[in-house]
Amino acid sequence: MTSSAPRRTLLAAALAAAAGVATPLAHAAGGPRKAAPTAARPEPVGAPEAAAPRSKRLVDYHAWTTAADWNRGKDDGTGVAHGARPGIRIERPAGAVDYRDPHTGKSATWEYATWTGPVYTLKVPATELVASWNARTPAGTWIAIELRGTYSDGGRTPWYVMGRWTAGDGDGDIKRTSVDDQKDGKSSVYTDTFAIDDPASGLRLAAYQLRLTLHRKPGATRTPVVWRVGAMGSDVPDRFEVPASTPGPAAGRELSVPRYSQEIHKGQYPEYDNGGEAWCSPTSSQMIIEYWGRRPSREDLAWVNPDYADPQVCHAARHTFDSQYEGCGNWPFNAAYAATYKDMQAVVTRLGSLTDAERLIHAGIPVITSQSFLKTELDGAGYGTAGHLMTVIGFTKDGDVIANDPASPDNAAVRHVYKRRQFENIWLRTKRKNAEGKVVSGTGGVCYLYFPARPTAVQRRVLGELGIR
Repeated sequence: MTSSAPRRTLLAAALAAAAGVATPLAHAAGGPRKAAPTAARPEPVGAPEAAAPRSKRLVDYHAWTTAADWNRGKDDGTGVAHGARPGIRIERPAGAVDYRDPHTGKSATWEYATWTGPVYTLKVPATELVASWNARTPAGTWIAIELRGTYSDGGRTPWYVMGRWTAGDGDGDIKRTSVDDQKDGKSSVYTDTFAIDDPASGLRLAAYQLRLTLHRKPGATRTPVVWRVGAMGSDVPDRFEVPASTPGPAAGRELSVPRYSQEIHKGQYPEYDNGGEAWCSPTSSQMIIEYWGRRPSREDLAWVNPDYADPQVCHAARHTFDSQYEGCGNWPFNAAYAATYKDMQAVVTRLGSLTDAERLIHAGIPVITSQSFLKTELDGAGYGTAGHLMTVIGFTKDGDVIANDPASPDNAAVRHVYKRRQFENIWLRTKRKNAEGKVVSGTGGVCYLYFPARPTAVQRRVLGELGIR
């Protein structure tokens, strides 16, 4: 178990005491498979898009992806990289900055350029916000993603760092990292999640800007390129139960997705959180990456111990690892990893019901879901968890969930069928009781969606209807 677990538990207790409620809090997407009092990584009080009329929409995902989008922002040294996937790149350095890597103690000077997005007014004034991005970062380059928001009372947040990210981890790279201890008395950032400290007060995030800072070594010509940056804002009342959805006409399809167990990696690579229960997020990510026909090259996997099965799962864990969180469960880091593969896109968002997931499955898009539950709450799982990722790959004709659950003893055992009502409730609820009877937060419908840069017309339509463009 990593040291981030008790730190998160203390943060949850402190905020709950201050607000008198189970607070929104950063998750444990790659957290323990079996909950324990001192090892539970709490999930956020999320904000799912309720299974309700569109007038009551409770999730707003917005992204910048086109040349027109990039041109609406303010650039300082950046320019548009044109092509099939327009992006932002360093055109000329705006300056240089010294950065001391907190995880290595090494200091280095970096050239940088910035792109500041326009103010986006949320259609759903939010209690939580998660940014995600798709980028290419050649060796010796990296990006910082920041958020500045406007509250519903007219006040403004500081610039919050939502991630310092690079795809690689060579000697010339920084350590990929989230940033702790960011708060202003009204809101805080927990690993990858912006959260209003006291949602019961009525305060919300009404609007925000995103800022990208692209870095490279002085005098270098290579540059990061960011193809997509966006954020999911959400707000829903706390609830232990969610309305049940009725299986729709899209039920009855199962996608052919590779099956990988996280448990066969238990004890592998302690520097990347020791495999096993800590690797549900990268294991789920790797399954979907390979579903889309992508995988690491033989050269990419040369570092992995040849005695280990499924070395690509080890590779995914290494390249999603967050040095501050000390684990592989950072939501946008997983999405960013998936998007490093050729012509792939990835986002973090929330869905409102299993009906939404059915529509995606019917269009050929699997869904990685985040949930927490007691052993007695999900028949057939055989475990309880304070935070776990699994992959929804289909639905039976009766509407039950077919999931590739990496918390299985081996690859052959990964496919499960879970009861629809049980699965939907543990995924979408925002509050629950743990094994000790204490009220803690639920996952609120969080999911990862990975899909091609050029989706089919049907896929594009379904994604658009769910707010993903």
